[in-house]
Amino acid sequence: MTSKIVLITGASSGIGEATARHLAAAGHHVVLGARRTDRLRQLVAELAAAGHSAEYAQLDVTDLGSVQAFVDGTLSRHGRVDVLVNNAGVMPLSRLDALRVDDWNQMIDVNLRGVLHGIAAVLPDMTRRKAGHIVTVASTAGYRVDSPGVVYCATKFAVRAVSEGLRQESKDIRVTLVSPGFTRTELTHSGGDAETQRAMRALAESVGLDASAIAEAIGYAVAQPAGVDVSEIVVQSTSQS
Repeated sequence: MTSKIVLITGASSGIGEATARHLAAAGHHVVLGARRTDRLRQLVAELAAAGHSAEYAQLDVTDLGSVQAFVDGTLSRHGRVDVLVNNAGVMPLSRLDALRVDDWNQMIDVNLRGVLHGIAAVLPDMTRRKAGHIVTVASTAGYRVDSPGVVYCATKFAVRAVSEGLRQESKDIRVTLVSPGFTRTELTHSGGDAETQRAMRALAESVGLDASAIAEAIGYAVAQPAGVDVSEIVVQSTSQS
């Protein structure tokens, strides 16, 4: 298998970290982006000690300039971006009548606008080369609406639409949507209604998958030949109803 240059957003924990470990172990060069550079530094050091190839940069997906710099830096060092894993996301859950408008805006900015920023940054080079792969992490919340996650669901419905639209427009670029069910990550550890977040953490612990399961699904899509587009993968525990 040819080693690929893979960019991963939200790589400091959870699915992003697991994906970095999985793809680096598969022989790819991973470029990790997140706001928490202390965690990225430690992760890159661990990967390097294991004989893998990795680097990191600070990244805020809500800032187009930051995303563009992340991509441009990779292009200047390596000449190409083969895969973008649009993974960064937040999930501060609450009922609509709690009126947590700042949380709503954060989810829109990170979960949707961040995905669009990633696409905008890599698409010109991939289009020019007529090659590339954009993988976006959505959620099973993008297939049904449940309170108290209405706005979160809305962002994931939108991400599904963006990914499908990009797939239809892209004849040379592969496009994959990966939708995890309950997964044991840090998503429920900040923001949102405290009682709701505690309940979601407990549910994730009881029926959730390890993030490595999602990383393996992403790895499967990345490993397919250039002409094979794995358009959509839903990964959830057999215990999730």
